[in-house]
Amino acid sequence: MKQFKLTGYFNTFFELALRFLGLLILYMLLRIGFFLFNKGLFPTVGVEELLPMLIGGVRFDIVALLYLNILYVLLLSIPVPFKYNRIYQQVAKWVFVVTNSVGIALNLVDYAYYPFTLKRTTGTVFGQFSNESNLLSLFFDFLIDYWYLLILFILLIGLVAKLYDMVKAIRPTHFGWKHYVVQFALLLVVVFFFIGGVRGGWAHSTRPITLSNAGDYVKNPEEMNIVLNTPFSMLKTLKAVHLKEVDYYSDADLQRIYPVIHQPQDSVPFKKMNVVFLIMESFAKEYVGSLNKDLDGGKYKGYTPFLDSLIGQSYTFTQTYANGRKSIDALPSVITGVPSVGEPFVLSIYSGNKTTSIAKLLGNEGYETAFFHGAPNGSMGFSAYMQLAGVKHYYGKDEYNNDADFDGIWGIWDEPFMQFMASKLNTMPQPFFAGFFSLSSHHPFKVPEKYTGVFPKGPLPVHEPIGYSDHALREFFATASKMPWYDNTLFVLCADHSTTSFFPEYSTSANAFAIPIVFYAPGKNLKGKDDKLVQQMDIMPTVLNYLGYDKPYFSFGFDAFSPRKDNFVVNNIGDAFNFYQGDYYMVHDGVKPLSLYNLREDRLQKKDLLKSDKAIADSLDGKLKAFIQQYNYRMIHNKLVAE
Repeated sequence: MKQFKLTGYFNTFFELALRFLGLLILYMLLRIGFFLFNKGLFPTVGVEELLPMLIGGVRFDIVALLYLNILYVLLLSIPVPFKYNRIYQQVAKWVFVVTNSVGIALNLVDYAYYPFTLKRTTGTVFGQFSNESNLLSLFFDFLIDYWYLLILFILLIGLVAKLYDMVKAIRPTHFGWKHYVVQFALLLVVVFFFIGGVRGGWAHSTRPITLSNAGDYVKNPEEMNIVLNTPFSMLKTLKAVHLKEVDYYSDADLQRIYPVIHQPQDSVPFKKMNVVFLIMESFAKEYVGSLNKDLDGGKYKGYTPFLDSLIGQSYTFTQTYANGRKSIDALPSVITGVPSVGEPFVLSIYSGNKTTSIAKLLGNEGYETAFFHGAPNGSMGFSAYMQLAGVKHYYGKDEYNNDADFDGIWGIWDEPFMQFMASKLNTMPQPFFAGFFSLSSHHPFKVPEKYTGVFPKGPLPVHEPIGYSDHALREFFATASKMPWYDNTLFVLCADHSTTSFFPEYSTSANAFAIPIVFYAPGKNLKGKDDKLVQQMDIMPTVLNYLGYDKPYFSFGFDAFSPRKDNFVVNNIGDAFNFYQGDYYMVHDGVKPLSLYNLREDRLQKKDLLKSDKAIADSLDGKLKAFIQQYNYRMIHNKLVAE
């Protein structure tokens, strides 16, 4: 076989690039093989659907290959003359062959293993088999049953080794200062591309690519497994949270204590109103004056004058909370009724589970569906999640297509983007469901230059951009109110999460999750204020029940408009749960209560009642364990839809 000899300052980098390109082609072929091997499990995927999956899969292949080949990349990139030494070159070759053999083997294992799990193998495989004493026997049984995969593996490794030898970098005859300068500069280029490659991009708003990003290229969650590759899935889940089944209650008692399949109300007709969710970045409840009339001796005005005026015409609640503390926690809670536990749901090993969503449910009833977020498409994984949630149209910075309104970091300023949203909604057939996620009230807390000095700065840097985003809301409603769909629309406003606090009343563990949740229906008799506990994951069932949706559906949340008061709120940070019911708030480690407070009498959480109020602690402990049992069971067994 002919050998291509590379010379010059760039030779080892050309060598590296050619071999990496070869690996990308190989992974593309492995993906096609995975699909063909399991084609019966993807009945709706034809050539037209497969092509975007193959193209999208390259992103995940780059990440996996960079991690697998990090040592090899370093060996060929360091600017030293001895890297052309024959022994050094042989070591580099075997590092390349061995590490990529692992990646190939993992992909081939899932050719056979996928039909049993319906997921790419993840980091949980180590825990799954950690207590097995017959691993060696299982391994050989696998090889015997799937001998043809072993033969394919041997052939592929032989091919990799053969192709490796086709390219060779020739040692330069002279090592002058120019050589070292060029090689060092190229090393920096490699580092730059490596960082961007493993993150999935270089933009400030880009979050490291995760399993859920595969949703950008598919229509159904199970198809994400075609886009992904097994090394990527394992690398991204080595530190994942693995839920464990618990059995605190019998099935019958669990369904009685905490039912999660919501049944329709027979006597209520289905009102096909438009529905618009407005999720406001960092709009902590603390910043809303009308929800804090007791702060600062009754003189507190807050930083959201328009939202205050809207609350006067809406229905809201005095005890409203987010289910998480991150933006990526919000969408599953609000759109799907699924909170995050341990880690964000969209980053978890359960992100590929089949879920329902308000967009899917209303879409099945003839609603048009859309989602608006002014960041670059793909930011925060929102576009991927919306695809999986059944949203038909996604509008981001790409669709806005005017960088004159770009804030320089996150995306399009809220005011112009919300006007863009209003105009798009005006073109959509009714009824429609639309979601919006703002971005301007985010670090580094800037406002457009023309608004410098317009909004109160307050004691916290976030206050000024909160004022700007509130102004953007005002302008949106001013525009929307003139449109024909407006009077037939239910608007729901909430924050994605709380953020920094100034007042001691909000510097507590309970109020670290406090946000506004507001229901507004222009011209309808939906006005008032209630002291009921309400959370983000209650939004979907509340809206569906208000509309009179007439089919059973799944949600971990409650109907906020129900007269029942035995509902609860739960949120989670790492291993700790916060649990709210009635006047009480409990911190729990997942096994036992850690503290208990009466928030009505002790807003600053000064008096721990855990030892003195054992009956209350036991009651809340029991309800939280019902949640944990339902959550873990349904996540592990992929039961997040009504059956």
